[in-house]
Amino acid sequence: MSDRIIAACDGAAKGNPGPAGWGWVIADSQGRPERWEAGPLGRSTNNIGELTGLQRLLEALAPGTSVEVRMDSQYAMKAVTQWLPGWKRNGWKTASGQPVANRGLVEQIDLLLAERDVTFVYVPAHREDGDLLNAIADQAASDAARTQEAAGTALGHADLPVPAPAAPARQKAGTARKRTAEGAAPGRASRAIKAKFPGSCPCGKPYVVGDMIAKNGSRWGHESCAAPAPAPASAS
Repeated sequence: MSDRIIAACDGAAKGNPGPAGWGWVIADSQGRPERWEAGPLGRSTNNIGELTGLQRLLEALAPGTSVEVRMDSQYAMKAVTQWLPGWKRNGWKTASGQPVANRGLVEQIDLLLAERDVTFVYVPAHREDGDLLNAIADQAASDAARTQEAAGTALGHADLPVPAPAAPARQKAGTARKRTAEGAAPGRASRAIKAKFPGSCPCGKPYVVGDMIAKNGSRWGHESCAAPAPAPASAS
């Protein structure tokens, strides 16, 4: 039986840039979560959050550890697996001659990778059939971005972050457009989803990327503001 453990990491920014955070979760070789950690980054970007999540995860693993790291960030994964060798050869310049963004984080990750046996696996984000560890890391990072507070097993938080419901599988374009135009079925509340873009609720207050929102009439807004639509009146 393989002794390679499984882990996942992620980052989040509410506004990109905006309030940001990072998170990771470490499981055993069977994928059973054992410990997790998350932390705030103040105002930052998704890319910095994702790289920081990977850096903090590797720091939490002893040198020599064999680990499979699951990530939904193609930027962070490609930065440290595909682009890094070329950046180092080019004096930390990109192919277009520009300075490499987030160089300090990438260099730290490079040093940590040299002492650990790491295999990276890309997993799609926010899918009903997606990876549980990735969903936990994503929620941990999102919570840290929102609260700007550190959390995790080492701080006495034994319970794992509970991932928010993922969006259903993508529907055919025609069906999706029709449902968007018509809104929720009469008598039912619209299903809540994570906001992909900032916006304004009909109540007049804004919501940010990552907040749970639902259809409120013809507009999207806070989940708590989206009351069930009244059922059609019966004929007299």
